[in-house]
Amino acid sequence: MTSIMTNQSAMTALQSLTNTNKALGQTQNRISTGYRVNSAEDNAAYWSIATTMRSDRDALSTVKDALGLGAATIDVAYTGMNSAIDVTKEIKNKLVAARQPGIDREKVQAEVVELQNQLQSIADSSVFSGENWLSVDSSDAAYNATKTMIASFSRSGGSVSVGTLSIDVDGVKLYDGNDQSGILDTEDTTTNGGVNYAVSTLDISALTDTDDDLADLEQMIGFVDDAIGSMTTAASNLGAIKQRTTMQSDFVGKLMTAIDRGVGALVDADMNEESTRLQALQVQQQLGIQALSIANQNSQSILSLFR
Repeated sequence: MTSIMTNQSAMTALQSLTNTNKALGQTQNRISTGYRVNSAEDNAAYWSIATTMRSDRDALSTVKDALGLGAATIDVAYTGMNSAIDVTKEIKNKLVAARQPGIDREKVQAEVVELQNQLQSIADSSVFSGENWLSVDSSDAAYNATKTMIASFSRSGGSVSVGTLSIDVDGVKLYDGNDQSGILDTEDTTTNGGVNYAVSTLDISALTDTDDDLADLEQMIGFVDDAIGSMTTAASNLGAIKQRTTMQSDFVGKLMTAIDRGVGALVDADMNEESTRLQALQVQQQLGIQALSIANQNSQSILSLFR
């Protein structure tokens, strides 16, 4: 039946053209944004997963920055500790030289004092971002012997957790302004002279060549050597923590990359596929317009019946 009220051919052509235009708009949106799933209406499940994983990825980026800050703090403390070991070795060498009878110990002490001042300077200068692990004051209300740094971020069953690395500052401090319990300011007492001394305060200028004084000097040498051993252990611990921090930072970086790949597989558009689809839809659009035009012309033929 031919009708001027209902043009079935035109309606069919219009519906086909509308569907083509909708698909074309979707393809153009994917090409312009680069995403196959750009909003929840595209694919609610994938969009939800991608949004959550992007949030976790940002958290991991913060963890990586925190690890970098922690690694820098450890590196400063490690560098200061190594320098302090070198200076303490020099103090030990001066004391060994002072063991020689007849040597002017006052002159040797003058050199030792300068080395002691250098030790204090090294400890006070080993600061990064307000953190000093070598020269502390345990009486400070804000002091905490256990330093922590963010090391990981994870999600399990909808709940999140943050992992940390811990460093015991009491094991690496050289000076403690509260109770002199650092490696360099911990005191010992000479057996014969009854004099209190620490690596940072020892004074040999008054020692003579008597057996008791020489025995006390040898005791000081042994005490300084023990301090070098303690600093070496502390430096080893710092080095191990620094290595772990570096490894964790590398792992977090790889994890971020893996998350990016996973999210991309869910929501990224395949540009090769979309460009091919775009060309096909553009052809379909042109054919649809042509078909609709022909269908609309069918109604014009009815006029010839009334001529």
